[in-house]
Amino acid sequence: MDKGNFSWLLAALLVFLLGVPLADDLMMLSGPVVKSLVFSCLLVIGVWSLQGSGRFFSVGITLVIAGITLNVLAAIFPSTVFLYGSLAALFGFLLISIFWTFNQVVLSTEISANRLVGAVCIYLLLGVIWAVAYSILGMAFPGSFQGFSPLADPEWDSEWLYFSFVTMTTLGYGDISPVSATARALAYIQAIFGQFYIAILVAGLVGAHILRRDNTKADE
Repeated sequence: MDKGNFSWLLAALLVFLLGVPLADDLMMLSGPVVKSLVFSCLLVIGVWSLQGSGRFFSVGITLVIAGITLNVLAAIFPSTVFLYGSLAALFGFLLISIFWTFNQVVLSTEISANRLVGAVCIYLLLGVIWAVAYSILGMAFPGSFQGFSPLADPEWDSEWLYFSFVTMTTLGYGDISPVSATARALAYIQAIFGQFYIAILVAGLVGAHILRRDNTKADE
């Protein structure tokens, strides 16, 4: 795969965003096991996006191995230690992916399909990483959020993803809301990030288009 090709990462994110809610709806198919497989797919497929990134790829491989191992153990044994470890590995992998993808997208001087895919990946990665943060906060400090359904998994399920993306888009249905001060802080920081990212992305694309147009005129 070529350096900076974000197709694999986008595919992994889509599998994750669709697979986790599906696992929650199909409880008879063993939700924890299905979510464990989806989690593993995100790490295994997504790590290919780091090829050509040097040490980031090595760190990504380490996080993949650790994340999958801890996630499988968390699905088999009811221990929060394994669950915290798997979420920490996922959090680290997402941070590396965001940093690497952001560098590739921002440093690019031309508008291409791959750059647009990378920009979409960053937005989805931000939503997922905030969902992981909300999940960890909810586990560490129960009662930080209110409005979760009675059947919701208290540890990690699709409602964290739902709340994260609803917050980032400032949609705000109000069915789930932060209660504690830390939860509220995370929520409004995410809303700010989401709006600024869209503004910066549009400005960057417009700037790249103007630069390319000016270069084309200069060559003529």
